[in-house]
Amino acid sequence: MGYAHEYATAVMRRGRTPMEPADFVPDWADRPRKGKHFPGAPSFPLPDGGCAEDATLGRGLFGEAGTGAFTLPLLGSMLRDSYGLTGRRLAVQANSDLGSLPFHTHANWSRGTASGGGLYPIGVHWVSGASGPLNPGVYYYDTPRHRLTRLLAGDVSGEVREALGGLPEAADTDQFLVLGVTFWQNAFKYNSFCYHAITMDIGALLQTWRMWARAHGLSLGSAFWFDEPRIGRLLGFDPEEDGVFAVVPLRWAGAAPGVDSGPESGEVSGPVSGARVRQVPTEKSRRTLTFPTLQRIHAATLEGAADRPAPGVLDPALAAPADSGERVTLPGPTLLDAPVRRALRERRSSFGRFTGTLLDPAKLSVVLASAVAGSDLDTDVETPGAPPLTRLHVFVNHVRDVPPGLYEYDRDTGELVLMRAGSFGAFLQENYFLANYNLEQAAAVLVPVARTHAVMDAVGDRGYRLVNAAVGATAQAVYTAASAAGTGCGVALGFDCVSYAEEFGADGRGEIPLLIMMIGDEGRRPADYRYDIVAP
Repeated sequence: MGYAHEYATAVMRRGRTPMEPADFVPDWADRPRKGKHFPGAPSFPLPDGGCAEDATLGRGLFGEAGTGAFTLPLLGSMLRDSYGLTGRRLAVQANSDLGSLPFHTHANWSRGTASGGGLYPIGVHWVSGASGPLNPGVYYYDTPRHRLTRLLAGDVSGEVREALGGLPEAADTDQFLVLGVTFWQNAFKYNSFCYHAITMDIGALLQTWRMWARAHGLSLGSAFWFDEPRIGRLLGFDPEEDGVFAVVPLRWAGAAPGVDSGPESGEVSGPVSGARVRQVPTEKSRRTLTFPTLQRIHAATLEGAADRPAPGVLDPALAAPADSGERVTLPGPTLLDAPVRRALRERRSSFGRFTGTLLDPAKLSVVLASAVAGSDLDTDVETPGAPPLTRLHVFVNHVRDVPPGLYEYDRDTGELVLMRAGSFGAFLQENYFLANYNLEQAAAVLVPVARTHAVMDAVGDRGYRLVNAAVGATAQAVYTAASAAGTGCGVALGFDCVSYAEEFGADGRGEIPLLIMMIGDEGRRPADYRYDIVAP
């Protein structure tokens, strides 16, 4: 049993036993950047495919994977819609940072993908080979400027392919998106807890890409098992301060390159020994800190990073089917055919603006179905068609024709299975740590649970990343589905996991509640300010 088991237990119990350092206070005046700045590195503006290409084409937000291929305008649009800055928003709401947001120095720019605490610590690198539209090299996505910064010139795509260890999706491409994190960009606020938040952020971004790609007739899979130190060295990462969390091969438009290197034919290159990014990003913080717990959990999840689990190894740790019991039938989920760009641009956190009015059960139905669809990330260890890693519990507060109570969602039938009838508003609020939501006013509170320890028993400590990414992906799916369905949504990590597990009886099954997702209608005619950088 590795250290990740201990870390997962500490995260679950942090509401009762604070994680070290318990007396930590963020230095907001010395916070780091939300991205990276490389002085002197050349950069190039990214095109944006625009709304002409932004249609679900009848597929819905969670449609089938397509067979299309990426182009530079499509890649630019996906990056803009997922992690690029899309606008400025101000609103009368209940979050603790409300007083500082009107000041430009504290501006919080909206993005399509959610992030824990709004920190957005993920760095997106594009490793482009000879078949790409630009000179081969390593590029960093500059989110504020929607530009690519070139960090290395030369075709090093073979290094990434070799590090992926025979992944079939990588065999005929030389284009890869690599997701990395510099821990200080999150740890300055969350210290030891940051690893938990970061791994969920990874899943949220991957889910946005998955929805975006399918809506445009494309497909994306992601790799979680690969030679992480090798890719980290290529990107110039400090192994104790940075991590590589996922690699996404891209099917690129044009003739598929071959397996063997061929400099005159544009074929896929082989590995380039010793190549690495030499550009060093500047640090805005005058003082940076390290946290032993964070270093230990990162080291634990590096163990066996290149040893991809065999097919089916994960299956015994997957979510069990719903229990039997009294059932409430919901309307069949409708197809969410809103343009994905519009759904992502409208996504926001409700922050206490729920009204406690009765929610249309059709909206609950489509959000629940989306949560299940979004729990699948098409990773390199998931079995196609197998059950997901998570299952859903639902506290119903105010849904028309659905009695208040605690339910389990049957992902196979789309029904709610009653666990206990009655109002749970007091329980929800008593076990929430913050003051930015009144959970009783939400129409429903969705809680994904997963057998985190069983997953790590099956695939090792790196499974911690996989579980959390699945939960983050579920949260992003719920956010986007709620936006497309025309209702409000909020996601939070600040709750007493132990109390929830006891309420569910989940502890005896080895399930851990990992976050809460609130949905419900908001008040009309809100006092909001909105400025869009690019029209939705």
